[in-house]
Amino acid sequence: MPLAIFDLDNTLVDRAGSFTRWARAWVTEQGLDPAEVEWLTEADGDGFVPRAEFMAAVRHRYGLATPVSRLVADYQPRIVESLVPDPGVPAALAGLRTAGWRVAIATNGGTYQQQAKIEKAGLADAVDAIAISEEVGVKKPDRRMFEVAAARCGAELVDGWMVGDCPARDIAGGHAVGLKTVWLRRGRPWVPGQPPPQAAVDDVPTAVAAIVNWPGAAAG
Repeated sequence: MPLAIFDLDNTLVDRAGSFTRWARAWVTEQGLDPAEVEWLTEADGDGFVPRAEFMAAVRHRYGLATPVSRLVADYQPRIVESLVPDPGVPAALAGLRTAGWRVAIATNGGTYQQQAKIEKAGLADAVDAIAISEEVGVKKPDRRMFEVAAARCGAELVDGWMVGDCPARDIAGGHAVGLKTVWLRRGRPWVPGQPPPQAAVDDVPTAVAAIVNWPGAAAG
């Protein structure tokens, strides 16, 4: 059966929006200038900065007495709470499965945190398999992440697709294992030097349409 693998953060869920909502609430609680949301967003690095490193920077900037471990523990459930599900995303994935595709999520991150986001977004029943880097033991773009995602939904990487927002982890990673790719551009230009995706889109329903309508695409 044909395979489509999807990234989670800033692909299936609006992680950037969730972070902004958390940052605004946290700044208000701390009695800080609302402009500090901009600093928090920069320090977050679009989620690629490890949480302990991010919170250490937060602790230092604002002179907090709270240990970094406590700050991280407080942050994790709140970032999930601030996530706003998009009902169009699980609907698009359901349509892909109805068309005969196997659908998997391959995401870097902690198992509890990523699984909680998947549940909150209504994605758990919309996919055939989930691969989270913490429990797999490697991170995208490591080939093993893509292999595990495919194996868990009874499919192979041959003629499959990878959909994601990160040029290096999702698009180059998918290209390296022989997958066609769709890039969620999020208003950004393509990164020179990386293998280009087959399609660049603005949302998941459009990504699904690109996959289904690609020349030669066939349902299982």
